[in-house]
This record gives sequence, structure tokens and C-alpha cells, in this order.
Amino acid sequence: MLREVLATRYVTPLREGGSLPGIVEADDLGTYVMKFTGAGQGPKSLVSEVVCGELARRLGLRVPELVLIGLDPVIGLAEPDQEVQELLKASAGTNLGMDYLPGSIGFDPLAYRVDPVEAGRVVWFDALVNNVDRSWRNPNLLVWHGELWLIDHGAALIWHHNWPSAAASAARAFAAADHALAPFGPDVAGADAALAPLVTAELLDAVLAEVPDAWLASEPGLDGPDALRAAYRDTLLARAATIGERVELGARTERRGSGAPGWLTGRTEAAGPEPTGPEAAEAGRTGGASR
Repeated sequence: MLREVLATRYVTPLREGGSLPGIVEADDLGTYVMKFTGAGQGPKSLVSEVVCGELARRLGLRVPELVLIGLDPVIGLAEPDQEVQELLKASAGTNLGMDYLPGSIGFDPLAYRVDPVEAGRVVWFDALVNNVDRSWRNPNLLVWHGELWLIDHGAALIWHHNWPSAAASAARAFAAADHALAPFGPDVAGADAALAPLVTAELLDAVLAEVPDAWLASEPGLDGPDALRAAYRDTLLARAATIGERVELGARTERRGSGAPGWLTGRTEAAGPEPTGPEAAEAGRTGGASR
């Protein structure tokens, strides 16, 4: 089960994205990036963080430790930012924390190489949970102690915003041409062979048990936390069975494929040699290695 800690000090907001996460200290002497139930995306964003983060961890991918953080809004009384004060007031109770990785840096595809096996596993996992928020524009990847870490899964599991269409949504292909790791020749087939058999009903039930009942509000036709957990499990189980065949990486060509740094410019080994002629001109028009 996720550890439970109590926030003791609100340190500073992280003004990235719409959820306004913040850095907090807790009673276990740890420092965490805290995501709030009172943020605009609501508890579903935190459900997605827990389901994706804990599933990724069980599949062997690196994710910072997740904890449940109890929040007493009184700790924000001295915060001068009115927006932050309102967020803390709206988030009393249980929130989500992600272990703060001191000294980590944002992933840059031109500075850090990823081998095709690891790239394939990350792309396959993102396809499984329909995570569209790992593009080269916003990788949501950190490099810490020379290793790749996955963060920020609040925008994944898009189907849980409209359960009546969940089956149809989960059956769609996953467009990965703009994925941050697309230029590294991800071995998606190898990842599918290795990871798909691991995604069992038992594994998903264990992951979903980590989600607090309070975050699983009833939906039309899904009355209560247990019914919602079953819906998440069944959707992910069905998707895992076939998603390896429906990952669309695109092609490294003059007019199609990713605009990710290194894809058209040949700046990574996986991307192949430096383009010439029309391909080089296209790289120049699209910005090539610029971010």
C-alpha cells in the first residue's frame, strides 16, 4: 500500500501546467512534489497518477515513489499567493505526493541517449495507458543519477472522463510519432512480448487497490469504488492484449513522422545518417534540432 505522510510545510509552487503542484515537506522528513485534489483537473488526475505510476513500477519502469499526503490547509495561511491559498483550502484531506528527486534534470534527446529496448518499453507503456503527454515538446521524463525516470501521468487514461465510450476509446490506435523517445528506434514489439503477459487481472487489481476510495466517485452505471476499479481493470486488460499491434510510430521521411529533435536531423544513432537534399531542407523548415 502507498505510505501515508502528513504535510508539515508548503515550500513553493511549481508553476507548470494547470494543476499548480507544489513542493512540500512532510513528517517523515521527506520532500515531495504534491498534487492536489482541489486542482482544476480534480481527483481523476490523481487516480491516473496512481494507476499509471504504480503499474509502471510493477512493469520495471522507474517512477519516483508515490505517497498519500494528508493536508491541513492551515499550513498555507502564511502563503502570500491568493491562488495557492485557495488551492490549499480546497484540498484538505488526502492528496498525492511524488518523491522529489534532488539534482534531477529534464530529459533532452540531444544530450541523453536511450537504447531501443528501454525506449520501446516506455512507448509501449504510454500506449497502454494512452498517455499523450510524453511528446518531444513536453517529455515528462527526468534524468537522475544517469537513469531515465517517468513523471506526470495525470493526463493519461483519457477514457475515464467518459466511461460510456471507454471501450471504444481504449480500442483506438496510439499515435506515437511525436513521442519523446520516437527518434531512438523503440523496440515496441519486444516490449509487447515482454510486458503484455505481465498485465494480468491480479496485477491490475493490486494496482487499483492503491487508489483511495475517496477519489473514486460514482459514475453513471458504475456505482461505487469497487465498480470503478473493475472498469479500470477491464479496460486496461483488454487494451494490453492488442495495443502492441496498434502503436503508430510513423516513418522517418521528408514530410511525415516526428518533429522531435534528432528524428529528421539524424542527431541520434537510431535516427540514422544525416539527411541530405529535400530531407535536409525539410529539417531546416521544421526547426530540426530546435526545441
